[in-house]
Amino acid sequence: MSNFIQTAASRSIDNAVQDHFIAAEAPWSGIVRKGQTIRIEDSHGQQAIDTLFYRADDFGERYSNQDTMRAQGAAYIGVGTRIMSNEGNVMLVMSADSCGRHDTSAGACSCESNTVRFGHGTKYLHACRDNFVLEMTKHGMSKRDIVPNINFFMNVPIKPNGEMTIVDGISSPGDYVELVAEMDVLCVISNCPQINNPCNGFDPTPIRVLIWDAAPGVEA
Repeated sequence: MSNFIQTAASRSIDNAVQDHFIAAEAPWSGIVRKGQTIRIEDSHGQQAIDTLFYRADDFGERYSNQDTMRAQGAAYIGVGTRIMSNEGNVMLVMSADSCGRHDTSAGACSCESNTVRFGHGTKYLHACRDNFVLEMTKHGMSKRDIVPNINFFMNVPIKPNGEMTIVDGISSPGDYVELVAEMDVLCVISNCPQINNPCNGFDPTPIRVLIWDAAPGVEA
């Protein structure tokens, strides 16, 4: 993994073609072209970043957590992971990871799940499903298009009996992941607003997203 991180660390932010600062609790979306690299940065540490990917020219093809875990034979996302679509195609490949723990089983928080887990008083708190709906309507999609997502930087240990729980994150300020697009994709992010479990250290914070074009001579 160190070779990937060294390559990523040497990348110049000045050469990024996109640089976005996403406020605490807010959504974001953008197109990542084939061959481009997207960096998702946990700027302050211990911040879960709920993420979905859709084929840019056909939103019916989208991220599949089942196919991704099956292709890797692993429950977590890490360096070398092929982000798979529901059509069995590789959407992106994770090329760098300075943290080492990313969940794709626990899903996104919602008003309904907040109520069940934390009591009726939490029903009207903002949630990731709200963020996804708000952002996806910009692209003509609806809540029916939300599928099980990746939770970058969220620490969800899974026991041998299948039990899992959300615990304190292990990411530090400035930790990041990088993914290289194998097709044009729409990336949709919810910068998780959860304050009732430790996925955000009970204190949601801003994040950063950068995108680079492929290096000269690298085939896209």
